[in-house]
Amino acid sequence: MDKESAGAAGSSVLPERRELREKVIEAIATTMDLYGVNHSFGQLYGIMYFEDRPMTLEEMKDYMNMSKSNMSYAVRSLTESQMIYKLDEKKDRRDQYVAETDFFRTFRNFFGAKLQREVDVMLASIREVTPDLSAIVLARQTTPEEREQALRDLHKLQHAEQYYRWLQDFVDRLQGGEIFGTETGAEDNSEAPGGRKPETE
Repeated sequence: MDKESAGAAGSSVLPERRELREKVIEAIATTMDLYGVNHSFGQLYGIMYFEDRPMTLEEMKDYMNMSKSNMSYAVRSLTESQMIYKLDEKKDRRDQYVAETDFFRTFRNFFGAKLQREVDVMLASIREVTPDLSAIVLARQTTPEEREQALRDLHKLQHAEQYYRWLQDFVDRLQGGEIFGTETGAEDNSEAPGGRKPETE
């Protein structure tokens, strides 16, 4: 067998690049589904991740075979999570979107927002009820049993507040890019992919 025929035989058994992409896109969608993101939204992000170019809603709709309303909801959800960005430039008067392709940034944007929301909700609740629990402990009319339970609740909430103060510090370092070190480039959060300034909805 000559070199030309051998090369042709060898190339015939290689999978198509599109098939390889589809496997990774499905993996991206599956992992995003683990964190509460709709599976089809994850597929859309995976498609945009590999396309690595601005896309309009119509182009996305053709790829995904989704209704325009569902596609708009998917884009809004991904935009709010900063997984994709809306660009200032339009194409034929249509909005264009581009995916964030730096996984360090997507981690920071996605989890940073969710963790910050958790911290805000929990600390607000803890700090709201703590004074009343303390008042119950100090009140003369409180029964010994009720005072003991209130003290237990206070101790649990003090522990919880310590955790959420630690979590706030983690979120601050995450958003600042400190936990990634200096080699990833994730510490610069001022620009969207390609040096474009992200536009908020």
